[in-house]
Amino acid sequence: MFSTIDYLKKGNKGQRKAYHAISRLGIIDSLSDYDPILCGTLPIGINSKNSDLDIIMEVQDFQSYEKKVRKLYGNKEDFRIKRLQIRGRSVVKANFIFDGFEFELFGQDQPVKEQNAYLHMIIEDSILKQFPDIRKEVIKLKKQGLKTEPAFCKVLQLKGDNPYEVLLNYGKQKGMI
Repeated sequence: MFSTIDYLKKGNKGQRKAYHAISRLGIIDSLSDYDPILCGTLPIGINSKNSDLDIIMEVQDFQSYEKKVRKLYGNKEDFRIKRLQIRGRSVVKANFIFDGFEFELFGQDQPVKEQNAYLHMIIEDSILKQFPDIRKEVIKLKKQGLKTEPAFCKVLQLKGDNPYEVLLNYGKQKGMI
């Protein structure tokens, strides 16, 4: 379902607005070599007015990717790009503002459907479909300042020191991923 952004056209107000911003920017086509997928709260409809647009990609050649991103989006408001290590993997992360949204481009040397952002989204989407009544509670907790994964863990009463890992393990145990 999340391989394209077409589903956003029929979504909530924020999803429709995001669809138009992403389409106007042409980012999915411009970066198609990197298998871009929109992840996070917006695709699964638990977004807030401040939700950013997280686009994850598989990147093998960080130098050419960074050069392309700078060329395409370096002139956008608040553009910044950096290389870092996350859980032992090289990452290039770029952020900028366009059409009222903060975009975060996340390039990692791993297939997108194996990246944690994608796996979390799939798990959370499955949980929301299985337990639709918890949507409002998750959104309420997020408005109170909790991040998405800790909010899901609290609502589901999942225990553990790292809610990101706890949610991944829950999803694996339940056959969601």
